[in-house]
Amino acid sequence: MTRRTRLGALPRPFGSIRPYQRSWLSQDVLAGVTLAALAIPEVMGYTKIAGTPVITGLYTILIPVVAFAVLGSSRHLVVGGDSATAAIMYAGIAGLGIAGVEPGSGKWLALASLSALICSALLVVARVARLGLLANFISRTVLVGFLTGVGIQVALGQLDGMLGTPTPQVSAERVGGTLIKAWDTLTQLDQASGATVAVSAAVLATLVVFDRWVKGVPGGLVAVVGAIVLSWAADLQAHGVSTLGPVPSGLPHIGLPPGVGWNSAQSLLATGASMFLVILAQSAATSRAYAVKYREQFSEDDDLLGLSAANLAAGLSSTFVVNGSPTKTEMVDEAHGRTQVAQLTMAVVVAVVLIFLTRPLQYLPDAVLSSVVFMIGIKLVDLRTMREIWRLQRDEFVVAAITAVTVVVLGVEQGIVLAIVLSLVLHVRRHYAPHDTSFEPEHGLVVYRFGVGLFYANTERLEEEIVALVDVPNPPAWLVLQADAMDDIDYTGGKALLELQAQLQARGIVFAVAEANDHLARELDRFGITAPRYATVGAAREAFDRRT
Repeated sequence: MTRRTRLGALPRPFGSIRPYQRSWLSQDVLAGVTLAALAIPEVMGYTKIAGTPVITGLYTILIPVVAFAVLGSSRHLVVGGDSATAAIMYAGIAGLGIAGVEPGSGKWLALASLSALICSALLVVARVARLGLLANFISRTVLVGFLTGVGIQVALGQLDGMLGTPTPQVSAERVGGTLIKAWDTLTQLDQASGATVAVSAAVLATLVVFDRWVKGVPGGLVAVVGAIVLSWAADLQAHGVSTLGPVPSGLPHIGLPPGVGWNSAQSLLATGASMFLVILAQSAATSRAYAVKYREQFSEDDDLLGLSAANLAAGLSSTFVVNGSPTKTEMVDEAHGRTQVAQLTMAVVVAVVLIFLTRPLQYLPDAVLSSVVFMIGIKLVDLRTMREIWRLQRDEFVVAAITAVTVVVLGVEQGIVLAIVLSLVLHVRRHYAPHDTSFEPEHGLVVYRFGVGLFYANTERLEEEIVALVDVPNPPAWLVLQADAMDDIDYTGGKALLELQAQLQARGIVFAVAEANDHLARELDRFGITAPRYATVGAAREAFDRRT
């Protein structure tokens, strides 16, 4: 459920936390620690996509997380580095063709931080323009399809890391890249590392056992800590198991990105706009999905401000664009986090890790990250709800399936855009073909009920049905439009009613309107529709009896 924020109203600080129950604290803290253990390796992996130093991945889940918790409204959304926006940013910076700007360089990082500042500004504009209402145009059906597609994409992308096979040289961002990469991985099973497969199997088994039978302890945390200890004690790297390797320590530098100016911002504006659209749609879709799941309210307007603040913090703390992450949000949900206190706990853990604990992190096997994220992806595939949609609404199941396939084949951003479009199509379709009824209480009187508001897409349907009712050998003397379900009419609908009134009058048929609400009555007056109006169909029938 969404709530609107009055334009110009100050944001509600910590709306993502308040009201808060003290009994949630231990649960949130434990979820935050678990989220940190799972998210730290993941965001470091995103730096390979973004072309920035590994440490900048940790920066994306430090200060930006705090900024969103203060100004955002979603209790569950986790902001941080994201594969889709990282890939768009990489392509945009590389496309500038500036001499000396190479992935991993200081100039590259400065442009990456500048892109975050551009996204922050665009998100503020979106808040002022009320573009957060896009969240209202994403139906629950396409949300299920969207998250299912994300789950499949995430799970397939982890196969090479779980098996220890060579990474396929296929970009997951190209059309069908995820499927091609998964197929290439499966064709290289003869090159799989037995030790890596054993680590992956142990992690998956740990996750399943703790999820089903030891629910009080997060299996992900046990798997990560246990793997670090085992890797250090048994020297798994010597057995062919790849690990994260050395990770530098220290907190981020705070300040404007060096060596960039207005010209650089102009060059990155198109890239920033592309990332902005992905942030706007993906974050809204994810926030809405979990608000629906827990029957909670969230304000898309406040979330826009929160995301803007998070990207401002990212741009000023030497890192790249952050986004609402479906996978990390699912991670904290699986750990039973209730509010942004879990995310704030993660930020504290990340700060501690950056200052004191980067050395143990180097022993974490890459297969652990791949296995944990694989399981998260599998759980995003909501087969139970998909089956329920199939049973109740076959047409909506088709929409959900198309959305899921689009995410897997074309990408997350394309899937989000399609999700919005298909939600609008579903809405228009239901209003285009409403449940209309007609009946004849008495000879010579036809009552016609139109079951929805009248607008350009369904106007022709109303005209055809009314003409069919009067274009008979013995036409009625009266036709009464029962308008109790017509909440509004647009210009096309109003002109069509005016023309119908003239046509019926030319045939000698009285056209009347019954049960129109006050707003509709005013609209009829504006269009010059002079048909007599009655409070009820019964009143119209009495008037018909008196005249006949």
